[in-house]
Amino acid sequence: MPVPTALPKPVRAVIEAFERLPGIGPKSAARLALYLLRAPEEVARSLRDALDELHRGVAYCQRCFHFTEAEQPLCSICRDPSRDTQVVCVVEDPLDVVALERTGLYQGVYHVLHGVLSPIEGIGPDDLRIRELEQRVREEGVREVILATNPSLEGDATAVYLAQRLKPLGVKVTRLAQGLPTGGDLEYADQTTLMRALLGRREME
Repeated sequence: MPVPTALPKPVRAVIEAFERLPGIGPKSAARLALYLLRAPEEVARSLRDALDELHRGVAYCQRCFHFTEAEQPLCSICRDPSRDTQVVCVVEDPLDVVALERTGLYQGVYHVLHGVLSPIEGIGPDDLRIRELEQRVREEGVREVILATNPSLEGDATAVYLAQRLKPLGVKVTRLAQGLPTGGDLEYADQTTLMRALLGRREME
């Protein structure tokens, strides 16, 4: 849906920028743009500064590939001495880490793949952080890998592939219990469902 040309060019540009964000339709984009236009200038300025800092101030953890502050090579979870580094939970996306952390139950560490295997989209093993995961299992004395990819076709296929790669390394490989709905995303699951999924995880065959 084209942005109405009756609006000034700067407003149209902001609406078009918002429309490119996931989950933002034309009406929501227009409302956000008009809100920023009517709000005090410091509101728009603080948003601009935050967006500028987003790329400058954020990097990937060198161990688990979760987000970390640019000046920190390891994320806060990998730096936490109270975490059990011998249990690694493998997730698709950094937001999945946030979802699992909300349960307050899991005390191990993470490994973020940044996607799942998807032949249709041309995403293969070399496009994910699989080699780094295997290296961690070999070098860090990992005793259990929890496969927490989403319960979708791609997520399940990725979990099966990872289990086949990891089991020969002598590590226990488990999968979150199916308290999670098929086709769902971890980041949208409620706290109770995630806690049950963690507690009921099963070993991969």
